Amino acid sequence: MLSRRSVRIKVMQLLYMLNRDEQISFPDLLKEYNDGIWKAFEIYVFQLNLLLKVTQQAEKDAETRAAKLLPSDEDKTFTPRLYDNPLVKSLANHIDFLHIVEKFKSNENLDEDLIRRIYQMFADTPEYKAYLDLPEPTEQDHNKILLELYRFLVNNDLFTEMTEDRYNNWQDDESLVVGAMKKTMKAMPLQGDFYKEFEPSDETVRDFGEQLLRKTCQEDQALLAQIEPMLKNWDSDRVAILDMIMLKMALCELLHFPTIPTKVTLNEFVEISKIYSTDKSKDFINGILDRLMKKLVKEDKIVKEGRGLVE
Repeated sequence: MLSRRSVRIKVMQLLYMLNRDEQISFPDLLKEYNDGIWKAFEIYVFQLNLLLKVTQQAEKDAETRAAKLLPSDEDKTFTPRLYDNPLVKSLANHIDFLHIVEKFKSNENLDEDLIRRIYQMFADTPEYKAYLDLPEPTEQDHNKILLELYRFLVNNDLFTEMTEDRYNNWQDDESLVVGAMKKTMKAMPLQGDFYKEFEPSDETVRDFGEQLLRKTCQEDQALLAQIEPMLKNWDSDRVAILDMIMLKMALCELLHFPTIPTKVTLNEFVEISKIYSTDKSKDFINGILDRLMKKLVKEDKIVKEGRGLVE
């Protein structure tokens, strides 16, 4: 689930934190990185569990309807199929997943009233009513309504607030988590260690992320010394802090990560700058990196392997 771009963003944020507080030690920075790198997976577990909690409200809905003295025809025909179906049951009865939920304390401090309100709002949608009207829903029908439920949830203020209150990295990792959630639901009924696919991999976390953080910190002044001549009329002190951090990270990638194509490095940091820096940053970073690459290639200082050959 964790992409290299999301790793770059987390490294950038930690380097910014270090810039603001130079008393932070590298071991502390590394701990912050390793803790943060698991947060996207933790949000995935939290939201998958929260989706399960919303579907369980269908059972409580059925109990409430059955307890009415004068049930309506709709009450009499209602079934808790949103929860009572093979797809959701494969998650509800997945022992390993439930252990992970317990590990991350995903059930702690959940507001049952908010979960009930979310279910009630979804219960009023035409999609849910149409699903309940199906005489014999198929596995495809169950899958379709679960995807619709999650689409409803990520656009629901109560649901996003529950996520944001617990995880301040939700906005950074939203696209990763949403993609993982949709992929998981499409794979239902779930079997085996389905969640393993979305855990941070050693290659992404240690081989790339940790090394990028370590190298950029260790070679801070050496990287700056190579960047400064490229600034032309710009004083390095006038360059936006995030822009300088991205330039150092990009240069570090160009010099020390032989399997990452130069064009990928350039494009990634230009894209990141569009989101996290000023309006002019993308052109500034693109121009500086372009000059840096040409200089380094001319000096034979960029060595790339395989698919990452310099063009």
